[in-house]
Amino acid sequence: MRLSEVCEKPQYGAIAKGSAEPVGPLFVRQTDIASGRIKWSSVPYCDLDPSEFEKYAIRPGDLLISRLGNGVGNAATVSETRSAVFAGYLVRFQARASVAVPEFLGYQLQSKAWRQHVAGFRSGAAQPTLNAQQMGDFQFTLPPLGLQRGIAATLSALDDKIESNRHIEDLVLDLAEAMYVDECAQGSELLLLKDSGRWLSGGTPSTSTTEYWGGDLPWISAASLKSFYVDASDRTLTAAGAAVATHIVPAGTVLMVVRGMSLKTEFRFGVAQRDVAFGQDCKAILPRIDSSVLAVALRANRETILGLVDEAGHGTGRLATDRLERLPIEVPTDTRFAKVADSLLARGTQAARENHHLVQFRDALLPELISGRIRVPEAHRAVEEAIA
Repeated sequence: MRLSEVCEKPQYGAIAKGSAEPVGPLFVRQTDIASGRIKWSSVPYCDLDPSEFEKYAIRPGDLLISRLGNGVGNAATVSETRSAVFAGYLVRFQARASVAVPEFLGYQLQSKAWRQHVAGFRSGAAQPTLNAQQMGDFQFTLPPLGLQRGIAATLSALDDKIESNRHIEDLVLDLAEAMYVDECAQGSELLLLKDSGRWLSGGTPSTSTTEYWGGDLPWISAASLKSFYVDASDRTLTAAGAAVATHIVPAGTVLMVVRGMSLKTEFRFGVAQRDVAFGQDCKAILPRIDSSVLAVALRANRETILGLVDEAGHGTGRLATDRLERLPIEVPTDTRFAKVADSLLARGTQAARENHHLVQFRDALLPELISGRIRVPEAHRAVEEAIA
C-alpha cells in the first residue's frame, strides 16, 4: 500500500510567525519533532488569524511530516489534544479510519524503510525537500486493522519507557544546572568561552559519493543534534568518509549548533558520548576544563547565547564564532562540583544509551510483527523483558 492510499488528502501547514508570548495558539514546527513525538516544551505560540485556526488545528491521530532541510522526513504522531496548529514546513496526513490505525502508520514513518525512502530525495541536495506527493508514494505492508492495533499497542509500551528515560535525561540536567548556579553563588571564576578548550569547525564529505555514507561513525548536523547526550545520527560515515571528514572528535567533546533554523528558538548543544564527525553548521570544543562543568555552564547561559544569534540567508539563525568566544562563563571555585556534575550526567548518559537500544529494538520488531515472523503476544513478552 501507499501512504496516499490509506490517508485523506495531505495538507500543508500555516504560514505564521512564532512568538514566545502567549498571543495565539501553539505553533508546532519541524524543529519541535523528535523520535516520533512532538516536544511540547519547545513549541512557541503564533500570531495566526483566529479565523484560520480550524483549518490548521492539529488533533490526536494527525501525522505530521517535515518537508524541508536537514530534518526532512522527520515525522510525529499527535497523541494529545492541545490548542495548536502546524507550521508551513510540515505536511499533515490523516489516516482513513476504515483501513488504517494512525499510531501504526506513525511507526511506519519511524522505520528503516521510511528513512530509505526519504534518503532517495536527500541525496546530493543542498537543501533537501520532500513534497506531499513524494511522501504519499511511500509503500509499506498494511496488515488488518486488528493486527495494526496490536502492533501499535505493543510498540507504544517501548515508547512509554523511552519517554520515561527522556524525563530522567532532562531531570539530571535541571538538577546539575541548579547546583551549578548555587555553587557559583558561593564562589566562581570568570572564563571566556574561547579559553575553555580547543575550538574546531566541521565539514561535510561529498554527499554524492555514496561510499562515504552509511557506515558506523555518526555524522552530527544541526538537524540531528537534538539530544544533550550525543551518540547517534540519522547520517553516518564509512571509513572512507571518515578519512575525508574535517574533524573526528572523541567522547567528552562539547558540540553546539551555530547555524540553522533551530537557533531562532533554541540553542542546541551536547556532549559526545563516543567518537563522532560533525558538519559545518556545528562547532566543537575539546574542553580544557571538566566537560560536564563546561556543558552545564553553557546550559545555564543558553538564553544569553540565544541573544547573540543574528540572521544569515533565508532567515537562518547564526551564532558568530567571535561573539561566542567572548562569552564569559563562571567556573565554580569548589572543584568538588565537577565530580557531582560528572555523576549526574553519567546517569543521564545511562538513560540515553538505554533509549538508543530500545529504539533499535522497536525498529527491529516492526517488520517482524508485520511479516508474522513474530506474533503480538511473543513481542509483548519481549517488550516487557526489555523495559523491566
